[in-house]
Amino acid sequence: MAYTLGIDIGTYETKGVLVDTDGVIHAHATRAHKMLVPEPGWAEHRPEEDWWGDFTHVSQTLLRESGIDAREIKAVACSAIGPCMLPVDGAGAPLMNGVLYGVDTRAEAEVRELTERIGEGTIIARCGNALTSQSVGPKILWLRRQRPEIFARTAHILTSTSFLVQRLTGEVVIDHYTAANFSPLYDVVKQDWVDDLADDIIALEKLPRLTWSNEIAGHITKSAAEQTGLAEGTPVTTGTIDAAAEAFSVGVDQPGDMMMMYGSTIFIILRAAAQVSDPRIWYAPWLFEGEHASMAGLATSGTLTHWFRDQIARDLPADEAFLVLAQEAASSPPGAKGLLVLPYFSGERTPIHDVHAKGAVFGLNLTHSRGDIYRALIEGIAHGTRHVTDTFAELGQSPKRLLAVGGGTKNALWLQATSDITGIDQVVCKKSTGASYGDAFLAALAVGLVKRRDITVWNPPVKVIKARSIATYEKAYGLFRRLYEQTKDIAAELGER
Repeated sequence: MAYTLGIDIGTYETKGVLVDTDGVIHAHATRAHKMLVPEPGWAEHRPEEDWWGDFTHVSQTLLRESGIDAREIKAVACSAIGPCMLPVDGAGAPLMNGVLYGVDTRAEAEVRELTERIGEGTIIARCGNALTSQSVGPKILWLRRQRPEIFARTAHILTSTSFLVQRLTGEVVIDHYTAANFSPLYDVVKQDWVDDLADDIIALEKLPRLTWSNEIAGHITKSAAEQTGLAEGTPVTTGTIDAAAEAFSVGVDQPGDMMMMYGSTIFIILRAAAQVSDPRIWYAPWLFEGEHASMAGLATSGTLTHWFRDQIARDLPADEAFLVLAQEAASSPPGAKGLLVLPYFSGERTPIHDVHAKGAVFGLNLTHSRGDIYRALIEGIAHGTRHVTDTFAELGQSPKRLLAVGGGTKNALWLQATSDITGIDQVVCKKSTGASYGDAFLAALAVGLVKRRDITVWNPPVKVIKARSIATYEKAYGLFRRLYEQTKDIAAELGER
């Protein structure tokens, strides 16, 4: 029997699976870590401990618990949160913590300056994306200006996935899907690094070599084998961002397929028939040459439910809290007795791209319970999600099929509220393992053990969450949109203090 191994580094947890060519999971392992917030608007991971430390721990655990000989593993693929920004020296050693994706808003000034200097229209035409907190280019410019001593020692800028692949193989690579987030340094038409839009960010030779996600980047080195337990010489794919691997894990493969990932954030990927460029959403080449994807993401989703549990439900045992909160919320009617929540606790990404947006619970009175507030919080995330799906519809990109995945799919209230508020049915597949499972499939694909269509055999659909028409939600959504518009100036002023 042949096996493949997939490991994914998430915002709060690393997950790994060891899978055979029929898609059967023979071992599963996880390891928790924290997102560091050293200053307001910043979000970081420790690359040695949270990325490489987790990878080695999980790989060793998978081998030990499965009892499988490492030489039977025919390929390895990894994914991770992204896009991140990590400067490393000539030996590949991190020079600081990894700066995370769009939840880290430290480069706001650089986003604004580059946009004004280059012009938003030019950036979108060349890079496919407006500059936002998701963009890596402004964060590299922030590094150059704010940490010149680190920038002077920087040999390469890596992402989380690139860092793992470099540790495993010695190769410095990045997939095109991830690279498209490096605006204004990546040209989506040329599909190559460019510096003619901004030559003061970084020398292009310090960026990773571009490849496709299903290509073999290199092979496990002797040092990596000793640390991970994997066999020296095992092929390793280039890998990708976790959301893309997660999308593939549930069969997002045809134009019109859309994934909705219920995780620390809501992340949405639409497999598009052609390039769609609009400042409200993101674009990238898909995992395979000649294919396209459109993306969107909220800044806080699962993160917000964790915040609520930790701050408002401290009386509940941690391992039972979400179940109890769901039961309390289920006793509250749709609309949560007139409560509205703006879920912008870390600003917001798509479609408003407002780093100054603030979280709000509006409409409280003395009759409201904790269950009402928790339900309103879930509905607020769903309203934010509808704002995204409505944006896709305005661009002529409504999904033909919406596939839900991620840990949040275990929350029946969240799933149903999302379908009811967006008006879109959701398909749930048999396995909601997520990105690590997608990684294992992509590894098998890279070495010819499976074909792309086999993902529907590995992970077939099992149920559909049908959208219900609820008048309360339709009214609440309009009020949700107005509440943001009427308070965003106040939120911005608060952010300046």
